[in-house]
Amino acid sequence: MQHTIVMTGASRGIGRVAAKHLLRRSPDVHLLVVARRSSGARLAAELATGGHLVSHVPADLGSLTCIGSAATEIRDRLDSGDLPPLRGFVGNAGVQYTNALTETPDGFESTFAVNVLANHLFVRLLQDRFAAPARIVITASDTHFGDFRHNLGMVPGPAWKSPDVLARTGAFPEPHTTVAGRTAYSTSKLAAVYLVHEYARRLPAGVEVVAYNPGFVPGTGLARNADPVSRFAMTRILPVLALTPFATSRSAAGRWLADVVLGATEAPTGSYVDRGRADRSSQESYDPQREAELWAAAERFTARCAAGD
Repeated sequence: MQHTIVMTGASRGIGRVAAKHLLRRSPDVHLLVVARRSSGARLAAELATGGHLVSHVPADLGSLTCIGSAATEIRDRLDSGDLPPLRGFVGNAGVQYTNALTETPDGFESTFAVNVLANHLFVRLLQDRFAAPARIVITASDTHFGDFRHNLGMVPGPAWKSPDVLARTGAFPEPHTTVAGRTAYSTSKLAAVYLVHEYARRLPAGVEVVAYNPGFVPGTGLARNADPVSRFAMTRILPVLALTPFATSRSAAGRWLADVVLGATEAPTGSYVDRGRADRSSQESYDPQREAELWAAAERFTARCAAGD
């Protein structure tokens, strides 16, 4: 039976690999990719090679207004029958900056905006259009553990604060530094796990939500905002680690992401999937009070766009 899966972050890295797996392994899927206007049409055309059903909706994930417009277009296409029933959403897009001072047009710190608020707004605007059984997958990161075993000393652990602080620039000491930018990243991924737990409590029956951790995947586009030395290391040197247990190749990470989306990986709603299996996330990530506070804050931050204004 034909169905729609909406996906962000399909243009490169593990997302591109996962998109190809989804199309090959689920011939009835209509993959709707969300991407910037300049690249969305090209991405859809490239993925559609071989007769696959792929279309795109333009959006800048750093703009809540753009996300609201994209979600409204998706809703309209579903309602008109232009798209088959919605069975999945994959929030795979993510960013990491070299500081904690980059700000979106809406006045939010960019890491928090893209890695947390963008997914939240999509989930909230599409949640009443899902046709059960459906699955939402949010790409997380094991950097939220904050220890050497999970981040190899390359990314500082999360530093949780009030969501009202985290959502604005300058939330961390020396916010102009790379350390602050990477702390913003790991903290945003902790926030993503919190929201997955809260979604599992609130989403309609038959709509599952899962956090997916690909592990450390060198050679992806995550370092595109880094300094030249870091970009060189991520693209030319660190990929060698994918041959060891310390890292994951793009091909494996993308395949495992597709497994989670398609339900091939057994994971009940609210789960944290570590590469190919469900596992526990960090001890800090289980905190119902923080989860509820973050939910309430995300609702406030996205209220105008969620209302369709």
